[in-house]
Amino acid sequence: MARRLRPVEIDFVRTAPVRLVFAREVAAPPQAVYRALADDVPGWTEWFSAVTRARPTDDGAGREIRLRGGTRFAETILVAKEPEVYAYRVDETNAPGARALAEEWRLAPAGTGTRVQWTFATDGTPAFRLALRLAGPGLGRAFRGAVTALDLRLAR
Repeated sequence: MARRLRPVEIDFVRTAPVRLVFAREVAAPPQAVYRALADDVPGWTEWFSAVTRARPTDDGAGREIRLRGGTRFAETILVAKEPEVYAYRVDETNAPGARALAEEWRLAPAGTGTRVQWTFATDGTPAFRLALRLAGPGLGRAFRGAVTALDLRLAR
């Protein structure tokens, strides 16, 4: 059953009780990476293997995301500043124990490519926070795999 989470703003990505931050450089330029993140929401299923459905909602002000395993998110876009930042918060989810969640994708030029930094910021029950901290290495692997797949997709 989906539950409403505490609405948070963009500063939550810097103040959340659990913050997982991952970064990787890719060959694609920042504008192309930004467009794949923000403008081609359905395309997430092509490069982020955990995402099984992604669609914009509310005329692009939100997103609906489904993950492998059945986790669902209804999200609100917090920042869409091309080509630097794309961020959103989760408003509803069926993930047990979550109380607040926001994600931020920061893009910066790196030579002819882009440095992609993903911040996963959350709060929840003590068990949820512990589980997320333990899941950090796995989320890091998922991020690296997704960004690598995105870079390959953008090179085509």
